[in-house]
Amino acid sequence: MALAADNLDESPKKSNLSGLPTIAAIATPLGRGGVGVIRLSGARAYDIACQLTGKSAFTPRMASFCRFYQADGTTIDEGLVLYFKGPHSFTGEDVIELQGHGGMILQNQLLARVFELGAKQAGAGEFSYRAFDNDKLDLVQAEAIADAIDATSAAAASSAIRSLSGEFSQKINQLLEQLIHLRLHVEAAIDFPDEEDVDFLSDGVIQDKLEQTQAKIQQVLATAKQGQLLRDGIHVVLAGRPNAGKSSLLNRLAGQERAIVTDVAGTTRDTLQETVVLNGLTLHLTDTAGLRETEDTVERIGIERARTAITQADMLLMVYDVTRDLESDSTPLQLAEQLFGELPEAKRLLIIANKSDLLNDSSSNEITSISQAEIKSRGYEQVNVSCETGAGIDDLVETLCAKVGFHPPENSLIARTRHLDALRRTAEYLAEAHEQLTVFKAGELVAESLRQAQHSLGEITGEFSADDLLGKIFGSFCIGK
Repeated sequence: MALAADNLDESPKKSNLSGLPTIAAIATPLGRGGVGVIRLSGARAYDIACQLTGKSAFTPRMASFCRFYQADGTTIDEGLVLYFKGPHSFTGEDVIELQGHGGMILQNQLLARVFELGAKQAGAGEFSYRAFDNDKLDLVQAEAIADAIDATSAAAASSAIRSLSGEFSQKINQLLEQLIHLRLHVEAAIDFPDEEDVDFLSDGVIQDKLEQTQAKIQQVLATAKQGQLLRDGIHVVLAGRPNAGKSSLLNRLAGQERAIVTDVAGTTRDTLQETVVLNGLTLHLTDTAGLRETEDTVERIGIERARTAITQADMLLMVYDVTRDLESDSTPLQLAEQLFGELPEAKRLLIIANKSDLLNDSSSNEITSISQAEIKSRGYEQVNVSCETGAGIDDLVETLCAKVGFHPPENSLIARTRHLDALRRTAEYLAEAHEQLTVFKAGELVAESLRQAQHSLGEITGEFSADDLLGKIFGSFCIGK
């Protein structure tokens, strides 16, 4: 993390964590590897490094080759020591990194010796929390660390790094500045109603500024929606009758034979999950058992699990066999209603007509055209595919991305659900302020709505955060971060 620390603000700051114990943890994955890193942070980190190595001094930001010793003088391991003097470190405290060989036994022996010398085991996310509490990171940047580690695509990783560098925080802070200036004008107008130069109710200046801020919020909200899709992806459930081609479609999208495919109805007895990245969008795919009435106990359990997965899906792909699943007078939407008990909303249902390569005669094509017209007239969409030949799969992916609104810009920024929630609440409070200003001319209510908007927006970077929220966020981090 040395390089990331170099890019952070290194101006001296008063620590909020004075008196806390020095913490230590293994910062690299446990297992067999060339290098394993143990990180220490706190007031005693430097002294522990000196006792561990027998050296009397270390130069900040210079790697020193050392041997690491047990209390009796025997060698545990050898490697490099890196020293970052607080506040010019990731956490804002004195930080030591011990780089030894990456074996589990050696790493655990070295960590045990560090504990003997006075360090305590770090909790999940504790290093990042100390960086946040020492003003080395704001909350968005701290979350971006975890998002970069957990990224499932190159685009998501790149977006997380941009958020870590402060781009997302800068956008939020600029909006906060605009809100603060708006509040100042409104509060001044309330406190000095007789002053002509602050008569915000009639001069239109505050209204213009408020509408500009509302427009900016919508821009950031749109960017955040793309960032959330990059980070979280979408949960897609494949559902339909037995032998409709659900498992074949899963295999096509995954690019490998993940699901067993046979001509025997009821082959899929349980849900099967696979995560793939297509056109930059992460899809968490779930294949399900075919929906039908059955006396088979195991298959019935699989169908119950399928129905549970269907209710939890972000997007539902109803796969049907165009050669047999529709009766002569039925439509795909009627089939969906039969399978799911009710017709799902258009925004979360995509109809997949499988085996379209077998529709060669004109009458079959005519039936398909009539079905398509009815589907579109009701706001739904159907994609014709062939899981056997791969025809239509690219169209399916493009339609799916368009349906969830996934079109991230090149410089997209990672975002979380809580960011979207805070931005939406901010937009709602600004709408309230606009109504109070333009309709009711109620200055005090305008000021209160702006205060609530500022509070909601400040939750994103951590300016206003409840302790339980912080605990939940940092508790999701890995040990050593």
